[in-house]
Amino acid sequence: MNPQLIRLLHLASPALPVGAFSYSQGLEWAVESGAVTTEAAAGRWIADALHLALARCEVPALVGLMRAWRDGDAAAVASLNAEFIATRETAEIRAETLQMGFSLARLLRDLPEMPDALRATFAGLGETAFPTAWAAAAAHWQLAEHEAATAYLWAWLENQVMAAVKLVPLGQTAGQRLLATLASDLPALATAAIARADAGTDAWDNFTPGMTLSSCRHETQYTRLFRS
Repeated sequence: MNPQLIRLLHLASPALPVGAFSYSQGLEWAVESGAVTTEAAAGRWIADALHLALARCEVPALVGLMRAWRDGDAAAVASLNAEFIATRETAEIRAETLQMGFSLARLLRDLPEMPDALRATFAGLGETAFPTAWAAAAAHWQLAEHEAATAYLWAWLENQVMAAVKLVPLGQTAGQRLLATLASDLPALATAAIARADAGTDAWDNFTPGMTLSSCRHETQYTRLFRS
């Protein structure tokens, strides 16, 4: 039995009680506006988000945070956490990472196996971004960086595809086709994200104006299924 694999599956599971299923990150407005109406268009939208947002900013932050947690460097955790929160461009995207981070941090604090130092670091943060809490678990469970980055990307991808299935709407088979196609990019994206983490926070790149505008417009969308 590989305990790290089980922990990895645990963190990537849609059953993780953080509310990820309730967010579309602007995809709902893209569907409402007519920009995304087909399987192919949904695939392009999600692929752009994977390549231009997740792999260039969120996952490098995750890897940097894993390293800070492993080193027991509470100051570095706090600094990276604050920098990542500052990259969230809209009110609902900021609220998303903070709500999910709060939920996961609370879950981790309630697990008896977690060390007191982890609880103390969380207490000192005030606001906790989702990658910060996810990285704490990954570091404590000694997950390898590449596997952790790939699993984080997969969990995000699965949520986005399931949102597209509901919103476009797409059939379940179409959703599985999207997952199979887009998942082939994840190992290379994880490698690229680790390289950005090696280069430091100056290498983070979150320039995704289309997603940002979609999120802004979603905040005032008349009817909504999702919180972002």
